Amino acid sequence: MASKFFSHAKIERNVTLLGVLSLVVVAIGGIVEIAPLFWIDSTIEKVEGVRPYTPLEQAGRNIYIREGCYNCHSQMIRPFRDEVERYGHYSLAAESMYDHPFQWGSKRTGPDIARVGGRYSDEWHVQHLKDPRSVVPESIMPGYQFLAERPLKVGDMKAHLTALSRVGVPYSAEAIEAANDDLQAQADPSLDTDGLKKRYPNAQIRDFDGKPGELTEMDALVAYLQMLGTLVDFEAAAPQEKAQ
Repeated sequence: MASKFFSHAKIERNVTLLGVLSLVVVAIGGIVEIAPLFWIDSTIEKVEGVRPYTPLEQAGRNIYIREGCYNCHSQMIRPFRDEVERYGHYSLAAESMYDHPFQWGSKRTGPDIARVGGRYSDEWHVQHLKDPRSVVPESIMPGYQFLAERPLKVGDMKAHLTALSRVGVPYSAEAIEAANDDLQAQADPSLDTDGLKKRYPNAQIRDFDGKPGELTEMDALVAYLQMLGTLVDFEAAAPQEKAQ
């Protein structure tokens, strides 16, 4: 009787029965996938070197989002040979664990920039943002000359970092209190940068836009771009990957 009731012919001809059984299967699959999440602290494995953005990098990231750069440039290298050979090591979830919102995706009018940090000089980035075709003749990217002329006005970075800390970014009370000073110090090595270096390991400290004494939106955006993909030492991890 049971085999007759659940025969393929009966199920396929009975829309109600097919719907109920489909719902049961989906529910079981959903429970199996979702239930374990209630018993683990995090689905992201932490990776050595990953840290929250410095105030200047965070300001640059905000400009990157404001100008819609994410519409043409993804920040997700998929684990396929062609992508890894072109862009570098595939992306790790931990690299975006402090992103709100994250910049993963697959839309690429321009190349992926998840590993763009350190590939080009600050001068190249500045020129590329001002006049893309001066360094990449085939580029269809619009120019952002105004970034070099517009002073960086971000308001109170203490409030910004406080908001991010409330959604899980581990900014310490000390980092929040020093946020505005750290913003200025990263682009001006003549200021006290000892605290900045301690709070943000491997932070790059220098004048980014080629205009010492001025803190512009170009400084912030280039600081952000030059950080991308530089926090994790993939060369050190390579021997371990081969061993596995």
